[in-house]
Amino acid sequence: MSLASLKTVSLQRFSLNFAANIIATLWMLVGSTRAFSWVKPTFSQFAVFSLLALGSNVLFSWLAAESGSVFNEQGLVSYLIWPVIILLSGIILARRASNQALVFVPVVLWLVADTLLALLQSLVQFLGSYGWLPIWSYSFLPILFLILFLWQTLALLWIFSLRLRIPWWERIIVLVGAVALLTIWQRNVADQPIFKQVPIEPVIEEAALYEQPRLLQNALTSIDPSTMGKTDWYFMGVAGFSDQNVFRSEINKVRELFDVRFGTSGRSLALINNTYSWLDEPIATKTSILRGLKQIGQQMNADEDVLFMTLSSHGNENLIQLANPPLAMENLDAAWLRESLDAAGIRWRVIVVSACYSGSFIDELASPTTVVITASAADKMSFGCTNTAEMTYFGQAFFAESLRSNNSFESAFKDARLRVSERESVMGFEPSDPQMLIGSLMETALPAFEQALFEQALFDKSHSSVLHITEDTAAMASTGSTSPASVGTTTIDDRR
Repeated sequence: MSLASLKTVSLQRFSLNFAANIIATLWMLVGSTRAFSWVKPTFSQFAVFSLLALGSNVLFSWLAAESGSVFNEQGLVSYLIWPVIILLSGIILARRASNQALVFVPVVLWLVADTLLALLQSLVQFLGSYGWLPIWSYSFLPILFLILFLWQTLALLWIFSLRLRIPWWERIIVLVGAVALLTIWQRNVADQPIFKQVPIEPVIEEAALYEQPRLLQNALTSIDPSTMGKTDWYFMGVAGFSDQNVFRSEINKVRELFDVRFGTSGRSLALINNTYSWLDEPIATKTSILRGLKQIGQQMNADEDVLFMTLSSHGNENLIQLANPPLAMENLDAAWLRESLDAAGIRWRVIVVSACYSGSFIDELASPTTVVITASAADKMSFGCTNTAEMTYFGQAFFAESLRSNNSFESAFKDARLRVSERESVMGFEPSDPQMLIGSLMETALPAFEQALFEQALFDKSHSSVLHITEDTAAMASTGSTSPASVGTTTIDDRR
């Protein structure tokens, strides 16, 4: 059956023609020539689906764009090339077949397919941006999107080749050539999306250049010496990767937890790599970490005191990433961290490493006087490092939830491990398998250290309640209200 005999009869209502074109496209996408029986190639349908296809592609580009992206005219031009080419192909076919009904057939089918597939891609991109897809799918998505882009054009070529009764070997040549052309074109314009992030060369403000040494020195000198005859806990937090706020947020929240609940205020230090904190917080480099450890080592009693150190960043095997452009930083490796802790004279240590593959730190950091807790096994990724999160999955489970309801690190770890496993299972992620190792001497000493730490939290809570009752009683006395009923009510309220 030739194209010259193709007849298309429009339906009376626009909505019916709209629905018929969607049905025709679905037939096309499965390779059926029934698409020609359904298609309604009117100018109004062409105009509407042109706008819908453009809008759906703009939506997808916007969802896929990095934060701070702007509209890119070149990306729009790159997209419009294909519908224009297909429209011109329809005009050529119509003239050769002497059938004006053909003019809009190819382009309407292609535009409807492009609209449907772009909306599908937008949905996938939306789910992926919130971490609602299984982890294995993220590496497959670029291939999936390329396949969808090829599919709509190859399906169009296929049904026209069937309609024209082209020999099978010519069809193969046409399809192979189209795949090669489309793939090359798609890869060449991959860096020209409709929404594109404008590259900004990172710079350091002059003020930050001079402020950083002062910030670090002030942070180091504010670390108090320990109290003789009493176990004091010291805190040190490192946020390694500057481009994602979750690491800075996590370290600052954990420091606040230890300072407020566990009494490390005056004995804590946070080193933060973050694009927006150059003027507020000392940055995390090997130099600042080493200086911080040495200062803590000088202030603490090696026999009585304990350092709680937590690191949060991206990671790889035996590696924690330190990045804060435009500075070129060396990454933090497990062997270097162990040597630095030893050189600082810090004997008793609890170290939490929240990063992918952080389990690879265990062997290097392990010692009889050390507890090592990691967010993942040596060969597993950990999750939750998105710009929309305040803490990583493990950080949320261990620090924000489990440490508030347990009086030992081991029980808090077991609780957090279960919470993380349940969350990863719901999200369809491969289990990160958090790890914990307690050194032989630490296993004996840890209960006493934990008692000092958690008793501080109970003392602060009790002291706060007593202070609150005393203030309320004094307030009632000043107003002449000293009845037992009034005092009793205040006590009950404080217990809630």
